[in-house]
Amino acid sequence: MRRTMTSVAGLLTAAALVLTGCTSASTGTDEVDPAVAAKADEALAAATSTVLSKGPHGEDAAPASVADLTDAEVQQVEDLHLKAAIVMHYGGNDWANAQIAGLRERFAELGIEVVATTDANFKPDKQVSDIETVLTKDPDIIVSIPTDPVATAAAYEKAAAAGVKLVFMDNAPQGLIAGEDYVSVVSADNLGNGVISAHLLAKATGGKGKIGIIHHEADFFATQQRYQGFTETLTADYPDMEVVEDQGIAGPDFAGDAQGAANAMLAKHPDLTGIWAVWDVPAEGVMAAARASGRTDLKIATQDLGTNVAIALADDELVVGLGAQVPFDQAVTEANLAAGAFIGKQAPPYVALNGLPVTHDNVLDAWKQVYHQDAPQELQDSAKD
Repeated sequence: MRRTMTSVAGLLTAAALVLTGCTSASTGTDEVDPAVAAKADEALAAATSTVLSKGPHGEDAAPASVADLTDAEVQQVEDLHLKAAIVMHYGGNDWANAQIAGLRERFAELGIEVVATTDANFKPDKQVSDIETVLTKDPDIIVSIPTDPVATAAAYEKAAAAGVKLVFMDNAPQGLIAGEDYVSVVSADNLGNGVISAHLLAKATGGKGKIGIIHHEADFFATQQRYQGFTETLTADYPDMEVVEDQGIAGPDFAGDAQGAANAMLAKHPDLTGIWAVWDVPAEGVMAAARASGRTDLKIATQDLGTNVAIALADDELVVGLGAQVPFDQAVTEANLAAGAFIGKQAPPYVALNGLPVTHDNVLDAWKQVYHQDAPQELQDSAKD
């Protein structure tokens, strides 16, 4: 069976739901400036029409369609009886679960056995150990996201030297060469999602006010791109939004660390208008801090459509918008690229999928697009209230 990939047109259809009528949502209705809203809407349309990110070595992004397999190619792969391992940076969140689900489903369709799935809890030494353990299972394929591009490089080099086909999520280890040591890197448009979240926060704040930032304090390409997209957009397009605090968190307790950082920001700046968090789990910590301090008027923007931030969007509480990845479709692309490498298909070094703006108005549709399943009941109930 040939899997149909989410198309750019599908992403733009969902994005259009954001760009039509979202000024009527209560997330900042009293703040909406028509001129700022129009400017943000125009910028959002531009940001979602193309991939803004470059690859880890400056590569232009190829579309996910380059990885598609015909029925005949799928049969070729099935006849090889391949084995694969999934080596994650950390797990348990909605993004990681969707990646694993997409990989498992597509590998099953390709007749590829998944022999291991690991979780490094964002610790490079644990991931190195995970790779070494996985190699004892003789996989033909490893799909992975490096926790640290330097500290894990030797372990991935060992896997490549053993003949394992490597496909990476978001970033490649230092020193490894596409087409030689690994097949490709597959990513969301992380730069674009940072841009999207900046415009959504500006729309909700009327393009003014004091802003706090909680970024990821690590050498992690995807989160650095988000930060770049957000901060550069504020500087270029919204000079009346003043960044008064910019705090890094290193984890692994990302929600707890973000809550502590947000508590300090809110105490120091009682007139803080909004906070940007680098992904949904830190955003949950910001939400907890806002509730504890009685700041239900705080406006939060982030990336990744996790359950808790989605419920907040549906409830029109705190979270005003986010740029979503499509991790299930990214996973399908990763599996297709890995399989294609065994039947002589040439892969581009970097493949990326468009960002998706999500607000109160389109959160249920966005959930289905991101995860390929209906929203959980709690989210559906929140959207009805």
